[in-house]
Amino acid sequence: MTKLWGGRFTKSAEEWVDAFGASIPFDQELVEEDIEGSLAHVKMLAACNIITEEEAETIKNGLEKILQKSKNGSLEYSVQNEDIHLNIEKFLTDEIGPTGGKLHTGRSRNDQVATDMHLYLRKHTKEIMEVIKQMQQALINQAENHVETLIPGYTHLQRAQPVSFAHHLLAYFWMLERDYGRLEDSLKRLNISPLGAGALAGTTFPIDRGYTAELLGFDGIYENSLDAVSDRDFILEFMSASAMIMMHLSRLAEEFILWSSQEFQFIELDDTFATGSSIMPQKKNPDMAELIRGKTGRVYGSLVSLLTLLKGLPLAYNKDMQEDKEGMFDTVTTVKGSLKIFAGMIDTMSVNTEVMEKETHSDFSNATELADYLASKGMPFREAHEVVGKLVLQCIQKGIFLLDLPLADYKEASSLFEEDIFEVLKPSTVVARRNSAGGTGFEQVKKAIVLGKKKLEEK
Repeated sequence: MTKLWGGRFTKSAEEWVDAFGASIPFDQELVEEDIEGSLAHVKMLAACNIITEEEAETIKNGLEKILQKSKNGSLEYSVQNEDIHLNIEKFLTDEIGPTGGKLHTGRSRNDQVATDMHLYLRKHTKEIMEVIKQMQQALINQAENHVETLIPGYTHLQRAQPVSFAHHLLAYFWMLERDYGRLEDSLKRLNISPLGAGALAGTTFPIDRGYTAELLGFDGIYENSLDAVSDRDFILEFMSASAMIMMHLSRLAEEFILWSSQEFQFIELDDTFATGSSIMPQKKNPDMAELIRGKTGRVYGSLVSLLTLLKGLPLAYNKDMQEDKEGMFDTVTTVKGSLKIFAGMIDTMSVNTEVMEKETHSDFSNATELADYLASKGMPFREAHEVVGKLVLQCIQKGIFLLDLPLADYKEASSLFEEDIFEVLKPSTVVARRNSAGGTGFEQVKKAIVLGKKKLEEK
């Protein structure tokens, strides 16, 4: 089979070599974007009198037929035609004859593929932003129901201070808010057009790159043709933002896995987001959360792979850059799917409020309150810290907690202690009093929910 670029070649590669070099097994994902870019390009060619209006209309009709066949699943791609661009060009010439060959006037596959990926990532970035909003809404919904639900807060995975469960969930809302912002900001650099940059140096044809950019909804064009065809930092930026999204999801997944265990019993995941064991009938495994935690690694891998791919490439296009697509496609699928799954898990989970409440009474996470109590009465905090540390040790030795310690023991430790210390030590009081901006106090949490809702409404 003669290649569309085969004029200067006297020998053909063997089939296995063609298969190794072809990208059509995966870049057929770009079929709609490729046709979208071609429709804009041919419209511009006619507007600039590079081809006739009749030729443009013939090509346009041919491309639209190919697009319909693609949607019907009736296109049969060929490895011999290497990639999505040459496959579509071959479909087009088969459909309308030699006129189809005029479509490639004034452009190269180098600017064509870059345009396809800009269009693809723009669409999917916006879709991922929408799914982030869905997960944020799920977090807000649960937070509204659990403002005064208490949960042990941890540092170093050791009991630290009790917090509102809503406050804990909202921490992830704000992580996702920054993730959303990173994707939104990336659109400024993503939404520019490489179309018409040619192979690397532009073209001698009097094309109008601004017109094609406008037709495709881009904000502008790459100002340097070399940059236009060799740039992949828009993909790197997307992958970097995606890696951070997955890191945040993985952290929450880890907490869901712990919280749903027999040891914690803080939450129970809905059956639709869990699986059983093939041998142990009692098991309910948090597989979806585990998969999200695991899939984080593949997103990291795609980012590192592309960074490594690009680090030593001279300008402009190199065949190495064919390897930029599979990781991008996989990242889009993984991130979008993980966010959808998580939104569902959050919406449908059951919260064991009694277990959480009980656990906040079964530790020393109210100890800081004692130190603050003494400090508020004039004792230097470091001295108060030591006094409380000794009281905690005393409780440990007696097998009790701070609320169980008699007032006499408190007064023996410091005359500053009064009867009100037992009210101060209640976990609900501990949480409610932490009313500094952004804190876990119930009033602050309610304000955070209002602000979160406002953020979602503004998007």
